[in-house]
Parts: sequence; C-alpha cells; structure tokens
Amino acid sequence: MQEFDILIVGAGHAGAQAAIALRQRQFAGTIAIIGEEPELPYERPPLSKDYLASDKPFERIMIRPPAFWADREIKMLTGQRVTAVNAELHKVTIAGDATIAYGKLIWAAGGHPRRLACSGHDLGGVHGVRTRVDVDRMIDELATAERVVVIGGGYIGLEAAAVLTKLGKHVTVLEALDRVLARVAGEPLSRFYEAEHRAHGVDVRLGSMVDCIEERDGRASGVRLADGEVLRAEMVIVGIGIIPAVEPLLAAGAAGVNGVTVDEQCRTSLPDIYAIGDCAAHVNDFAAGNTIRLESVQNANDQATLVAKALTGEPDRYHAVPWFWSNQYDLRLQTVGLSTGHDEMVLRGETSDRSFSIIYLRQGRVMALDCVNATKDYVQGRALVMAGVMPPIMALADPMVSLKTFL
Repeated sequence: MQEFDILIVGAGHAGAQAAIALRQRQFAGTIAIIGEEPELPYERPPLSKDYLASDKPFERIMIRPPAFWADREIKMLTGQRVTAVNAELHKVTIAGDATIAYGKLIWAAGGHPRRLACSGHDLGGVHGVRTRVDVDRMIDELATAERVVVIGGGYIGLEAAAVLTKLGKHVTVLEALDRVLARVAGEPLSRFYEAEHRAHGVDVRLGSMVDCIEERDGRASGVRLADGEVLRAEMVIVGIGIIPAVEPLLAAGAAGVNGVTVDEQCRTSLPDIYAIGDCAAHVNDFAAGNTIRLESVQNANDQATLVAKALTGEPDRYHAVPWFWSNQYDLRLQTVGLSTGHDEMVLRGETSDRSFSIIYLRQGRVMALDCVNATKDYVQGRALVMAGVMPPIMALADPMVSLKTFL
C-alpha cells in the first residue's frame, strides 16, 4: 500500500497550487496528487475560450511543464478516482479497490458538469465544458456541426457561444431565466451581453425551457422546447453549473450539503482533512458572512496557499477578495467582489461605448464591480471593495473621477 505525508485529491488549479505552495514553503515530506484525468494539471478557463478556438495548444495551458512535478518530487497519480475515504484509518480507496494511506488529506476534487434531466441528455453530440476531453470531442465534431444550441446563459455558455460564432457556426443560446448572467451580475450587464451576442448573430432566447434532446441515429439532432418548438442542431452544449465532487467525503461523515463545509482554515469536520476550491463551502467575508462555494481560479489558488501555510506551521484565516474574468469577442469583463445582496447599482460610463463599469453597493458601501474593457477601474476598484468605502454616488458615476480618490 502506498503512503504519503500529504495526499491531494484533485489535479485542477486548487490541487496543483497546494502542492506547489507546499514545496515553495520548504515542506520536505512526501506529496502525491490523485487526478481523474490522464493529463497533468492544466488551466480550465481557456477550455471554453482559447483552447476551443484552437488559439492555444494544450501545452500552453498546462499549469507547469511535466518535468516540474518530477523535479519537486510530487507524485502524480493520474487517471485515478477516489471512491471512498476512511477518516479514522487515514486511507482512501481508489477505483479497483486499491488503498492509499495519508497523514493529511487535501480534497480539491472540484465538480462535475450538471447534466440535463430530460431524455436525450446522453446522446452523442451533447457536451459539457469541463475537461480537455470534453472540448476535444467538440473540436472533432465542429467540421460537421453547423448549428449549435447552447443551454445555459452563464459565463461558460456565453464564452462558448462567442467562440463558435467566430468559427462561423449558427448559435442559439437558451436561458431559462429572464436574462443571461442573472445569478452573478446586475441587469445592465446582462442586457449589454445579450445585445452584444445578438449583434454578432447569436439567437439569444430568454425564459426558454428544454423538453428533450431529439435523436437521429444515436446523436442529437435538435432541442425540443417546452412550447413544442424544435431547434435543429448537430451539437448541443450544456452549461448549467457543476455538482461538487464530494460524495466520498460526505459518505465518510463530513459536514456539508452543497459541497463540503470548511472552517476559516479550510478544515473539514473530519480529522486531518482539508477541502479547497470549487467544492469547499466556506463563510466568505465578502458575501456578508454567508456560506458559499466559489468556482474561480482565485479561490482555488488562495485556499490552496492557505492550507499550505497551515501545514507548514503558519496558520491563517481565509480573507481573500473574490475576482473573476470572462473574454467574449473583443470584450474583457473583470469582476472583483460579490454583487449578491446589493441594494444599489451605479453605472460608470456608457454601455454604448463598450467600456464601462457597474459598481454594486450595499448600505452605501462598495461591495463589487463589473468592469468591461475598463482595467483601471478594476484595479482601483479592488481597493474600494477591500476597504468597504462609502463614496458619494454622483462622483462614483463620473468616469472622469479616478476611483482611487475615494480611498
């Protein structure tokens, strides 16, 4: 039976950064990373953008070159899936019933794409966008796919729609709610992106419910809507969120519902087990103290570094400003903070200029910014979010007034 001082489950951003940070902090014990995929750790955000568009080869989205892991004596156990955790004996079971012992366990398994519940969800031509294999399959089918239906108007769906439109495909985006990005942004940003996609030829449909995926010869041939309309398609992309990959931890007795619950040092309720990244439900200082999961590179990296500090004798608490980004067409959206629960919005600039910011406030304090082609606002706005400043609204809306003046 193999045994490691620190065993990391998950080879995404969080798992990779945890191992990197441990070695940077001179941790000398044995480290192993278990990953479900055959590949070494790679960046996932480019999958729906640069990699899908073939603008970046796979080698350019790897988190570190292959030699890095060997040079730092980080054992990579690729193509393996953990099926059970025995917290008392400090062991995990992988598919095939082999066991691996650990001193400390870092759970960084992320999640799996949420699948449609309707008939036809598993047909050929129906894709999630989570792994290299997912996108490679899409790329292989692009030559024979002229019509694409994207189900879900979140960032993944919109990014994929932008790339496929630039590749000359006829794209339809279906969003069940009354606007895209409804869960993460204010209405002005939603309406701006709806208009941008439509201007590029995307058929954006709001309040659209899917009845089923229609089939021809074992493959998707169209999407039937709840009202009976059928949208013909050779490819269907499903971007409706993820399901946290925490089943073995919950079965072992870890606390959690939507993900696994962790404390301010990313410790689960099980001894010597930490959880980080997409699957970790934590109390966030920038979410009014609510327990949330954050699906972002920032969160993955910051929590990984926090755990590495704890395991090398320098414990700290998680207090990191969330940030995100999205590239669509020639638009770069940069978000800092969390806008959920805001009671006021300020538009800084004009959406028609395609360079503007939306500032979100709660009880007069700046809590988040969405910045479209406005990097200076994003950089300076980060400090406003961290400080929770209460600027005068009229001045805040004036793009000629530098945001740093409010500090």
